[in-house]
Amino acid sequence: MKLRLDLKLSQKLIMTPQLQQAIKLLQLSRLELQQSLTQHLLENPLLDELQSDGEENESSSNDEEKAEEASAAAGQEQASTVETPEERGSPEEFSASGWEEYFGRDRRDGQSEYPGGSDDFPSYEQTVAKATSLEEHLLWQLSLSVLSDRDKELGRLIIGNLDDDGYLRIPLTEVVAGSTFTETEAESVLGDIQTFDPTGVAARDLAECLLLQLGHLGRNPFGSLGSPPGALKGSVIESIIQHHLKDLERRQYAKIAKALSITIEEVFQATKIIGELEPKPGRPFTNTQNYVIVPDVFVVKNEGEWVVLLNDDGLPRMRISPYYKQLISSGQGGTPETKAYMDEKLRAAQWVIRSIEQRNRTIVKVVSSIVKFQEQFFEQGVQYLKPLVLKQVAEDIGMHESTISRVTANKYMYCPQGMLELKYFFNAGLQRTDEPSGMHSSVSVRDMIKNMVAEEDGKRPLKDEEIAARLRTLGVLIARRTVAKYRAELNIASASQRKQFF
Repeated sequence: MKLRLDLKLSQKLIMTPQLQQAIKLLQLSRLELQQSLTQHLLENPLLDELQSDGEENESSSNDEEKAEEASAAAGQEQASTVETPEERGSPEEFSASGWEEYFGRDRRDGQSEYPGGSDDFPSYEQTVAKATSLEEHLLWQLSLSVLSDRDKELGRLIIGNLDDDGYLRIPLTEVVAGSTFTETEAESVLGDIQTFDPTGVAARDLAECLLLQLGHLGRNPFGSLGSPPGALKGSVIESIIQHHLKDLERRQYAKIAKALSITIEEVFQATKIIGELEPKPGRPFTNTQNYVIVPDVFVVKNEGEWVVLLNDDGLPRMRISPYYKQLISSGQGGTPETKAYMDEKLRAAQWVIRSIEQRNRTIVKVVSSIVKFQEQFFEQGVQYLKPLVLKQVAEDIGMHESTISRVTANKYMYCPQGMLELKYFFNAGLQRTDEPSGMHSSVSVRDMIKNMVAEEDGKRPLKDEEIAARLRTLGVLIARRTVAKYRAELNIASASQRKQFF
């Protein structure tokens, strides 16, 4: 083969690091953006956080006088001497503010003066009481029990394997695997732990949890059925829990009554007792934290028009440091390596600032387009939400669909209808029966289904076919399977499970 060199001219679309950074900033949530900007401020010395107007003027003057202040401070250190007791002044020379500061210090009863300032005190988060977890509550009871040290060690092992609901989901053989304990010992200690509060804890399944709670009641809810008072073993409730929980879940009361040779009324009475039991004993100890969502934009009506306002509260406002800008423009950057480093950081800082500005403009443009398409929703509510896809917004503002997808990801809007995610406005449509060219939003149809179920008769709940028929009368062309799908997404049970017998 003959070797030769050829020249070929071609075009390629290359993602530069700066463009990748801009795309990454575009899809970040508000919290992630705040963390990213803080990281840029730490890594890039040429980036400076812009303060308020008064603070900005003060910081600029401080930058100009930085060298003079440094030299003055050095001169003061050299000229300073140690004060003598006579030079400190007598107590009578203290001013009123000095006495307030002196007596304002923390003096706890029986303790000496706190050596540090206010910064040395514990933070507010450290002083807030922490909720007791289920594991801590059980370990506290275990420490007060009369079990031996070996049994307490095994008890700690069992408690450590309980889930958040208070169940022991793994077999005892797996719990004691790799230890010196036997399965018989584990069974005995497990029985002791099952007597702890909350009642029903450390059960291995739902039936055992409910039976533990029944045993704790110590009474017979069906004394009229022939069982002596206090006898629960062999009662109707025990039989239902042990053998007919699935039938009870499906509300097949007639089948339960026939299997136990009792009346349906007696099954209803047993169901009332079972309904008062707690299927998840660990529920009161579940640590539920409410996370505050900060909106990225506000949509308000001003002088008859909907206006989109960007929420930049809490986000650092960045600028190029005036000190380094003056240093670079004066050509006093030091060595060539230092100048190259500062030039690189300057370009990176300028690109970050431009990327943030471009991100803000893009978000406002996308939300403004959404408001234009969904104006009736903002005026009248969810029933007037229109079907919308990313392509419509992309064509409206002249951007690609992927850009719209990045902008709407993890972003929130606050409007008169509440706090809503931007993805909320993009939904499929269902054809109207009265207008073949018109469409109903799937979100508004779900809201219709939810309202129908809320207003139905509990003794005769609406079936999926009946809901579909009612929706057709309201102008929504929908199939029964679609109704079942939307009902499942709304966590609404089937008609047979919603039926109320008493």
